[in-house]
Amino acid sequence: QVQLVESGGGLVQAGDSLRLSCAASGRTFSNYVMGWFRQAPGKEREFVATITRAYRTNYADSVKGRFTISRDNAKNTVHLQMDSLKPEDTAVYYCAASMANGDYRLPSLVNYWGQGTQVTVSS
Repeated sequence: QVQLVESGGGLVQAGDSLRLSCAASGRTFSNYVMGWFRQAPGKEREFVATITRAYRTNYADSVKGRFTISRDNAKNTVHLQMDSLKPEDTAVYYCAASMANGDYRLPSLVNYWGQGTQVTVSS
């Protein structure tokens, strides 16, 4: 069992930066492929980024070059550094943990979700 708690969301202007954090409980954090997904009003939840057990990262095309995912297995945390934010990045951002063998993009492959944190980017 893994519990995930996100923090760091907020209201910012276009071009600003935010850093999301996800704190995980449990002693097997390093076994999970960690990720971030987001869901905007009226839209389906979508993949943002993942980081594997071997620290390999994967990003959605829409955020590549602007967002950076990282993990600290000693502190059971995963972060999402978001730079050059755009209004279309506005969404609830969810931390995700998966026992998938590698990178994943489908929400159906997520074993555990956080409660979500709101990110709003004004133009």
